[in-house]
Amino acid sequence: MSDNDKPKLGMRAPLGVRRTVETGKVKQSFSHGRSNTVIVETKKARTFRKPGDPAPAHEPEVEAATPAVVAAPEPAPIAQPAPVRPPVQQRPMTPLERREQQERLLREADEARMNSLEEARRREERNARDASEEERRRADESRRAADDEAQRLVAEQAAVVAEPEAQAAEPAAAPVPTTVAAAPEAVPTEEAPRPAGSVVPPPRRFTPVVAPKRPEPPVRPARGRVGDDRRQSGKLTVTRALDEGDGGARARSLAALKRSREKDKRAHQSGPSAKQVRDVQVPEAITVAELANRMAERTSDLVKALFKMGTPVTSNQTIDQDTAELLVSEFGHNIRRVSESDIDIQTETDVDETETLKSRPPVVTIMGHVDHGKTSLLDALRGTDIASGEAGGITQHIGAYQVTQKDGSKITFLDTPGHEAFSEMRARGADVTDIVVIVVAGDDGIRPQTIEAINHTKAAGKPMIVAINKMDKPGSNAQRVREALLQYDVQVESMGGDTQEVQVSATAKTGLDELIEKIQIQAELMELTANPDREAEGVVIEAQLDKGRGPVATIIVRRGTLKTGDIFVVGAESGKVRALLDDKGKPIKSAGPSLPVEILGMSGVPQAADQLTVVENEARAREVAAYRASVIQQRRTTQAPASLESMFSSLRAKQAQQYPVVVKADAQGSVEAIVSSLNKISTDDIQVRILHSGVGGITESDVTLAAASRAPIIGFNVRANAKAREIATRDGVALKYYDVIYDLLDEIRAAMAGQLGPEYFETVVGRAEVREVFSAGKHGKAAGLLVTEGYIKKDLRARLTREDVIIYNGKIASLRRFKDDVAEVRAGLECGITIEGSTDVKPGDFLETFEVEERARTL
Repeated sequence: MSDNDKPKLGMRAPLGVRRTVETGKVKQSFSHGRSNTVIVETKKARTFRKPGDPAPAHEPEVEAATPAVVAAPEPAPIAQPAPVRPPVQQRPMTPLERREQQERLLREADEARMNSLEEARRREERNARDASEEERRRADESRRAADDEAQRLVAEQAAVVAEPEAQAAEPAAAPVPTTVAAAPEAVPTEEAPRPAGSVVPPPRRFTPVVAPKRPEPPVRPARGRVGDDRRQSGKLTVTRALDEGDGGARARSLAALKRSREKDKRAHQSGPSAKQVRDVQVPEAITVAELANRMAERTSDLVKALFKMGTPVTSNQTIDQDTAELLVSEFGHNIRRVSESDIDIQTETDVDETETLKSRPPVVTIMGHVDHGKTSLLDALRGTDIASGEAGGITQHIGAYQVTQKDGSKITFLDTPGHEAFSEMRARGADVTDIVVIVVAGDDGIRPQTIEAINHTKAAGKPMIVAINKMDKPGSNAQRVREALLQYDVQVESMGGDTQEVQVSATAKTGLDELIEKIQIQAELMELTANPDREAEGVVIEAQLDKGRGPVATIIVRRGTLKTGDIFVVGAESGKVRALLDDKGKPIKSAGPSLPVEILGMSGVPQAADQLTVVENEARAREVAAYRASVIQQRRTTQAPASLESMFSSLRAKQAQQYPVVVKADAQGSVEAIVSSLNKISTDDIQVRILHSGVGGITESDVTLAAASRAPIIGFNVRANAKAREIATRDGVALKYYDVIYDLLDEIRAAMAGQLGPEYFETVVGRAEVREVFSAGKHGKAAGLLVTEGYIKKDLRARLTREDVIIYNGKIASLRRFKDDVAEVRAGLECGITIEGSTDVKPGDFLETFEVEERARTL
């Protein structure tokens, strides 16, 4: 069949089933008068039916072909083409019609665009609404699924728990039927009669358990109880929810558990918590941050409160005690005012009980004039030779030693220097000692330092024993010493007094036993006791900076027991006992009362005579040390003249020349002695200014400090390191090393005199009275004089006075007697002179001539 014979779409005869495609035409209109016709096909669902079934009511009957013979379809008739209409002749449009048509088309386009935009907006809103509904639906489904799953798990858990109970309740002999047929007999139930021919459903394998009633939520345990880990548990899971409660039979859903937990959390947050009232210690000055820390409040709250009071401050600024009290009261706390002095340790009020006191060895100080044999006497007592190690044969430091006697008793000796520069050290020795032994040489007698030692001993209220030494030396006279002591109010026992005296010889070692015996007798009379079972307290005898060990101090324990590891504060320094060394250099674990030891572990070198106190912790030690350092700094910077006289002396001191020096020594006592001696040699014309003084070797910083003021560096028993020597050579800083204090003072005195320069002394050699004044041409004026005293020479310096007021000071240019030039005119003669650069000469003036002599200055 050709293409022309094919029937058109929709013209084919139906076969056995109903046609599912229907056709139609739709006309489309476009802008500018355009249009189009579109053929639309409508498809319907194909329905299959069995033969003999009635057709649905809404479906028309279709004639079915006979099952025997199927008639062949007849060929469709050929469609005749439609007659072609002649085109309609359109008249041309006028300009007005064309403009109206354009406006109409534009209006229609705008309306179409607006309609399309509105349709797009509606479509977006519809899609968003559908999406939100879809999300809500999914969330509901997820929540329902979670609830169903929780209910199922709870039911299964309950069934598992109930099954062992049911088995335990049944008799042990009755077997449990397991067949399907026996199940209805085991559980008899009344059933409705079933219709005939119905299929019997299989029996259930287990008895359904009714879900238990939802239990009431248990009382929430108090915070902090054992097992209450809600705050630390994190995410709440089904297993954790089932484990909570009694026996795990809790049937609450996850959502209910979350709601309950949020409710409890809100209840705890909403309830007002009880404010904790604190006792706040407020010193005289405190920072805002520190006050907030003591009050357990936020710093920002304190800053806001101060701002409302009209005091805008920051957290690091310091406020006074009154302002701090207002803040503490504002926040509802209790204030406890303390002064800065309360921070320091008060040892005066700490008194030991009588029953805790035990006997202790005496502390004996050896005093006397230089070179009277103090150290030699101590060497004889100790059986050692210490004097040979001292530079120049004199003692530069305080030495502390403990000597054990034959009977087991112990005596602690302090050896103090005898030179006048160490008077302060001797004064400290008298303060810490129990008994003073004053050594007097039998051949030399009472000397200035001996008198000073006697005065220190009396001021300290200590008993003294006079040891007359060098009795083996020819010329020694003990009786003369006893008589010389009387003028200083010291009366020995042999002359009816109460002061013990003994004749000894350190070199011959005679009289030593008698001296020890007298010391023991005096100690027994004093009944020296201390409490060893308490925190230790002691006094610094000497301190120095050791290169390998750091700061080292010699301590005498007054009471208590000092142990390794104790935390202490000494003066303005703090530390922890790292090691204890006895007088022989051996390490020990503890030191009792009256025992001299060296301690290591301090933060810095303390001052001699500083008090050492053991405290409870490092924070307390640092607090006390910081307070003492601030007091020392304040005293140094705010010291004012005590009187009008001291004020004028300070003004004179500012006018005097300054001699700056840097002092470094091996021990703190030596530093103090050198500084004191240098201050004593200062005069009204020149004064020593100590730029820096310290213990230890000379370092680069010392040289840099000295170079800024062109000052020499004094090293006493110390040396400069290589770097310091290099810088000193480069900057021209003088390094002066000494090991004997005599040489040090002599050279510094000479250097100070050299800085002042030579002295000039004026000597008046003649006086004359001006009788007449003459004109001398180019020389100005000539004066006729009558020499009244001495003589007048040419080229001498002259001074012209009028009514005791100096009006000229210069030289005599020429000297004549009559018309001749002469070199000298003596008293009683007349002469004429001319004076350089002066014409103000009148009769009645006086002329005075003088000579100036230059001499080397000495201090």
